[in-house]
Amino acid sequence: MSAAQHIEGYVIPVHRSVTQPIMMAGAPRAATILNGTLAAALGLGLQLWPVGVAVWVLGQTSCVVMAKRDPLFLDVLRRHLRQKGYLA
Repeated sequence: MSAAQHIEGYVIPVHRSVTQPIMMAGAPRAATILNGTLAAALGLGLQLWPVGVAVWVLGQTSCVVMAKRDPLFLDVLRRHLRQKGYLA
């Protein structure tokens, strides 16, 4: 049976929202929340407004660029950090 043929009654529609990661402002949700929290801590907590805004802009821009290349980059980064070094 080829891929073009299907058995009657065994077709299930899969919506795109089920297979794509959740994004906020073009970056993964967890990265966006982390960027916002860090920027708010610097801006509000330490009263370093220019530093907080700069951290947010640079962090969000880098996350958006990386997410355009690979939407699951955060999961790959977490897995990479969890792996032990080969020669270590």
